[in-house]
Amino acid sequence: MAVTAVIPARYASARFPGKPLAADTGQYLIRHVWQRVRQARGIDRVIVATDDQRIVEAVRSFGGEVRMTRADHPTGTDRVGEVAREIEPANDDIVLNVQGDEPELDPAVLDRLIERVSAEGETARIGTPACRFPDDGPREGPGSPLDPNCVKVVVDARGLALYFSRSLIPYPRAGQGMVDRPSRWLLHLGAYAFRADVLLEITDQRAKPGGMLESMESLEQLRWLENGLSVAVVIVEPQPPGIDTPEDYAAFVARMRAMGR
Repeated sequence: MAVTAVIPARYASARFPGKPLAADTGQYLIRHVWQRVRQARGIDRVIVATDDQRIVEAVRSFGGEVRMTRADHPTGTDRVGEVAREIEPANDDIVLNVQGDEPELDPAVLDRLIERVSAEGETARIGTPACRFPDDGPREGPGSPLDPNCVKVVVDARGLALYFSRSLIPYPRAGQGMVDRPSRWLLHLGAYAFRADVLLEITDQRAKPGGMLESMESLEQLRWLENGLSVAVVIVEPQPPGIDTPEDYAAFVARMRAMGR
C-alpha cells in the first residue's frame, strides 16, 4: 500500500489572494505546509496541486513535487482527484488531501488518519480529523462553536460521522442554543485520507453528484454522506488554526518569530 499526500494550493483566494506565496517568515507559506506533511511517518510522496504557474515555480524552487491542474475545480478534493488520476494509484492505496493553509498541523494527525483508514477496510474508506473546542476558548463569535466558519461534526458510537454542519450541532434545546462548555462540540479539521478507489468515485460528478445538503451548507463532505459513504472521524488534540485571512497569517508569523523560527 502506497500513501500519497496532495496539497491543493490556489492563488485566487477571495479573503487572501496569493496566500500560498506569502513569505514574511522567510519561507513561502506553501513550503511550511509541505514541510509539515513530509514529517508524517506514513506518507511516501507529497505533491502540491495548483492552478497557477507562480506557485509551480515557488514549489520547484525548494525542491517540491508539483502538478498543474485545471482552474475550474469546485473543491480542493476535486483537484486532488485530478492528480490521483494522473498518478494512477492502486485501489487500496491511500491518498490524503491536506489543505495548503495548515502550516502548523501536527504530522501525527496525518499518521492517525492513515492508520484509521487502513484499519477500517471497506467499512469506511474516508477518514478526517476533529478536535474538541477548548473550554477556555470563546463561547460566541469567531472561533466559537457558534461561528459558521467553524464546521462542526457529530459522530456515532463507532466514530463514524453522522453529519457535518456550519450550525450548532447538536443543538442544546434546553439552553436555547447557548454554549456553556465548548468542549461538548467537535470542530472538524481540514484534512482527509481516502482509499484511492473512493477518491476517484467521489470526484466523478456523474457517479457521485452533489445534492441539497452540500448545496445548502457548502460542505463537500455532505455529498459523500448523502451518497451513502461512511466517513471515519479521528478525534485528536486541538490544533493551531489554519490561515484564512491576512490577520491569521500575521498571527502565524508572530508565533514563528516567538519560537525563533
